[in-house]
Amino acid sequence: MDDFIAARSQMALSLGFHIVFSCIGMVMPFFMAISHFYWLKTKDPVYKNITKAWSKGVAIFFATGAVSGTVLSFELGLLWPKFMEHAGPIFGMPFSLEGTAFFIEAIALGFFLYGWEKFNPWFHWFTGVIVGISGIVSGILVVAANSWMNSPAGFDYVNGQYLNIDPIKAMFNAAWFEQALHMSIAAFAATGFAVAGVHALMIIRKKNAKFHYMAFRIAIVFAAVAAILQPLSGDISAKSVAKRQPAKLAAMEADFKTERSVPLIIGGIPDTKTKKVNYAIKIPGLLSFMTYDDFNAEVTGLDRIPVKDQPPVAIVHYAFQIMVGLGMLMLGLSLLYFFALIKKKKWFKANWFLKLFVAAIPLGFIALEAGWTVTEVGRQPWIIQGVMRTADAVTPMPGIHYSFYLFTAVYLSLSLVVIFMLYRQIKMVPKMYDTEIADPIS
Repeated sequence: MDDFIAARSQMALSLGFHIVFSCIGMVMPFFMAISHFYWLKTKDPVYKNITKAWSKGVAIFFATGAVSGTVLSFELGLLWPKFMEHAGPIFGMPFSLEGTAFFIEAIALGFFLYGWEKFNPWFHWFTGVIVGISGIVSGILVVAANSWMNSPAGFDYVNGQYLNIDPIKAMFNAAWFEQALHMSIAAFAATGFAVAGVHALMIIRKKNAKFHYMAFRIAIVFAAVAAILQPLSGDISAKSVAKRQPAKLAAMEADFKTERSVPLIIGGIPDTKTKKVNYAIKIPGLLSFMTYDDFNAEVTGLDRIPVKDQPPVAIVHYAFQIMVGLGMLMLGLSLLYFFALIKKKKWFKANWFLKLFVAAIPLGFIALEAGWTVTEVGRQPWIIQGVMRTADAVTPMPGIHYSFYLFTAVYLSLSLVVIFMLYRQIKMVPKMYDTEIADPIS
């Protein structure tokens, strides 16, 4: 394996695993806080048991997220020394603040896990809220650093030198808000559907059904609201990408030719030789409208991008289509949930309805991975958009492919451990006094 490919593959592998651990660790504390709040208000022991069960899941993902995040920080220096040499002083602030947020999250989580019957009940609940808030802040700060790579700011690049550095402008660059918004909503949708699906499966199997039904109800509301909001944040992101990274938008839509009234492409197989997209559904003028609010607007195609600066069209296009397609499936399932909640409450007792949510367990995370593929691969060949190429930032150290094999084994092992621990945790769910739901619809 070529060392350049090995370095990129190792970073992609590490990010691919870490993004799952970190998103669950960011979102689950909010589920935990809601169930804890219900326990304090209603004194229903089911909510207390849900809170305790979820808190153990939060601890598992906090630990694995900490490990995978630490590995990533080492990899930045090991694999991309030229990048860190120049970029570190510019976008180091969000990473430093992220460390502070992580520190607060760790303290708050310790208070919450060991604070049962020891703290004032509402202070105890508040420590759980702090876990969630600090986790979200931590995620936003990391995304701010990534958005700087897509929209570099806070410095002047003169004759290969980075001058007049302003870390604040670098952190609050033109892309940070829409990326942070899109990523945060995606985390809630992905985690919410996964958690709801697991509890739906337990309801179908009639294991501690009341416990799992009440947990399902909390998780699916978060998931459904996030899935409905996600297309709105996606629209904001697409408009921003069109202005800052026209090559990325062109690759996302496999738009080979600059023209007016550009159609929106759904599906299709891009052919880079003929500059056409085969077997696609095309909606006339819709891409122009979605990008510039004008059906006749001109959209920059790949023909205006030098070949050496073009991202790999097929990978970006397929990843974008997967992300959007799965997003639409989750949106449809969310609307179906709210329809059932308002009009067809008896569906919540039906296995076919619950099985839809079981099938949706992996959808959010697949969409999440596809979205990050669009973000990262769509920026290529740049590691800092328009400033530094990825090939110029990679480590010159030979034999890096052995490190790739080692880290692949480590992450696979870590995933197996997490799956085992979660499976054991689900099996250890406390038995409720009423393990069946006579009538769960109230």
